[in-house]
Amino acid sequence: MSIMPYNEKAVVFDCAGDSLIGVLSASAPHESRGVLIVVGGPQYRAGSNRQFTLLARDLAERSVPTLRFDYRGMGDSDGEVRTFDRVGVDIRSAIDKFFSSIPGLKDVVIWGLCDAASAALFYAHQDARVSGVVLLNPWVRTQQGLARVHLRHYYVRRLFQASLWQKVARGEFNFREAAAALGNIVADAMGRGPSSSAVEESPDSKSPLPDRMEHALRRFQGRVLLILSGNDLTAQEFKDVVARSSRWRRLLSRDRITRYDLPEANHTFARREWRDQVARWTAVWVKSF
Repeated sequence: MSIMPYNEKAVVFDCAGDSLIGVLSASAPHESRGVLIVVGGPQYRAGSNRQFTLLARDLAERSVPTLRFDYRGMGDSDGEVRTFDRVGVDIRSAIDKFFSSIPGLKDVVIWGLCDAASAALFYAHQDARVSGVVLLNPWVRTQQGLARVHLRHYYVRRLFQASLWQKVARGEFNFREAAAALGNIVADAMGRGPSSSAVEESPDSKSPLPDRMEHALRRFQGRVLLILSGNDLTAQEFKDVVARSSRWRRLLSRDRITRYDLPEANHTFARREWRDQVARWTAVWVKSF
């Protein structure tokens, strides 16, 4: 892809009477599809290790305009702090500002990591301007799901770590505390998880988060790019949800959904090569439809 010079500018826009702060990055000329970077919490528009700043600039250099912003109550924006499932008004206000600021913009892709991916999915089907979502390590947390992940992907791995057996040899390992902690996790893991029957047409906020996420994905008819880390318990919990659910597996097998895995990457893709790979996948995918 050719590298384009780009400009950045700060923007201030209204959201239900509060002022939100964002940064627009765009080249001239630019693509007619933009990327709205939604921030997971607690975070602000720069991201861990400046991840969102670097992604926005990389996309702008590839002629893809971007907007990253702070929710109400986060970073430099006004208002009260709210949870990821209560930011739909913030996302809509940001998209409104995006369209009014970038001439020729026709549609947007929402890009989100962790609970921002969940927020993006909850919102996407409500706005015809959203043509796609990029979901990185989506947040599908339940107590049972987290317990299962710890059993499968932490405790088993811990048994093969030399540091554990060195602590045992030095008499520094507390067997009673470890047994109690393991017992609690096993009890949580054996609890009833997400339902395996069909989800109701309008699951409410009391439904398990994986069910609500699956319902939102079914309602959204646009394109989906799914990127999962290999060294991350949040991603592992999502993979376990998919493995246990025929509904999720059917959804993810559809042609409109593209999936990539980075086996060595951590939750925030902290190394440069991981961030660069995510940016390349995002740019190519955004221009592919």
